[in-house]
Amino acid sequence: MKLREKLHRDWPAALFLAPSLLGTALFFFVPFLLVIWYAMVDNPVIMNFVGLKNFISLFQNQAYLQAAGNTLLFSIISLPLVVGLSLALALLLNGKLRARSQLRSLFLSPLLVPVASVVLVWQVLFSYNGALNTSLADFGFIPVDWLKSDSARFVIIGLYLWKNLGYNMVLFLAALNTVPVEMLDSARVDGATAWQRFRAITFKYLTPTLLFTLVISFINSFKIFRETYLLAGDYPFEVLYMLQHYMNNMFRSLDYQKLSAAAIVMALVMMAVIAILFMVESRSGRDLEES
Repeated sequence: MKLREKLHRDWPAALFLAPSLLGTALFFFVPFLLVIWYAMVDNPVIMNFVGLKNFISLFQNQAYLQAAGNTLLFSIISLPLVVGLSLALALLLNGKLRARSQLRSLFLSPLLVPVASVVLVWQVLFSYNGALNTSLADFGFIPVDWLKSDSARFVIIGLYLWKNLGYNMVLFLAALNTVPVEMLDSARVDGATAWQRFRAITFKYLTPTLLFTLVISFINSFKIFRETYLLAGDYPFEVLYMLQHYMNNMFRSLDYQKLSAAAIVMALVMMAVIAILFMVESRSGRDLEES
């Protein structure tokens, strides 16, 4: 009887949720299962089950290993930079600084600019005959082929920072407004230095936002393919060859087995890193509540 009453009570909610659940199943779960199946067969037409053979051959593929190494190195370098610089900007703009509103708008402006336009500007700046080499030549420096040398990694890191600093800065500015002013004033009266106040009070309240920013920035670091593709094409200089370049080229050659295996490995790595960050966030949240 209770089950019948519960069904009678909850069926309107289930009816409203049905379209969303159906769409999620159709466009998320079914493709996800298909990707897993394609990663374990030898051919999308014949579909002979081969188990983990595609994953083994993937880790023996030099192009994949190069793409994975470049992506990992890019994330290791860019993550501390984007989080640290955006936090520093937020602390600077949260103080008594002239033209704070104008500076905030300036750092947010990259979010409004289409990626194709940004890449066009970067090409004008960093091509061999571009504006940067022309300016450096005036001071006697030898021109550098920025997009076809090891320096290309720093070009794309600069583009990533330029695109993401403003968004992270806004998140930190919002978090800084949640820090209790009374606690900061009390610590100042007790003789605590600015660094001691930041470490003992401000940083604790910034920790959840810091970890969330790390998650968002980590995901965005794996989405740098769009910029590098527009900047250097399908097969860029080796330091710019990212995981999504590899997967895009596998898709164009209709090699669904390698594409699916690479996508699953990338998803598992991202899920593992994000899970660790959320565990740290949960622990820091409990410490903040206890304090």
